[in-house]
Amino acid sequence: MAKKESHQIDSMDKSIENIDDKMKKSELHKFFISALKDIYYAEHALIDGLEKMQKSATTEELQDAFEDHQLQTKKHISRLEKVFTLLDEKADKKECEAIKGLIKEAEEIIKSTKDGSMTRDAALIIAAQKIEHYEIATYGGLVQLALTMEHEKVADLLEKTLSEEEETDDNLTEIAETLINFEAEEEN
Repeated sequence: MAKKESHQIDSMDKSIENIDDKMKKSELHKFFISALKDIYYAEHALIDGLEKMQKSATTEELQDAFEDHQLQTKKHISRLEKVFTLLDEKADKKECEAIKGLIKEAEEIIKSTKDGSMTRDAALIIAAQKIEHYEIATYGGLVQLALTMEHEKVADLLEKTLSEEEETDDNLTEIAETLINFEAEEEN
């Protein structure tokens, strides 16, 4: 009897391995990994971008928000590395044109607005929220794909990051609405 059970367990293990092999070869899995590499690149690029935005911000509240987001972004990178490990994939970056464009737009805002102005802060918040919305859309889609492919632990990790991105977006909105936008409107 024990021999029969052992054979059944071996068969189940091989069946699971075959499913894993099929999953890794599927177009959806390949796209999922590509999208993970894309956001992994984006998170790395954001560390420098957020530092520039922090140094260029006028108000302490916005500087603090950008600093907090930098620290959070480092956690996101670490979390993505765990995701790659869970998927038995190498944590590689794939150049992300979208994030490069959004960071370039933020740099243009810094160049085209007056140093120390609330207008600059208002514009930086909009630039940062464009980045947040890109991340929210990406992580939201990745969570759904992970669930579809039954990668529950991966989905949980990505969901944590998604929630943090949404919180950051809400925080930026609050800073804009309660402090910056009204003062920017009063500037000459």
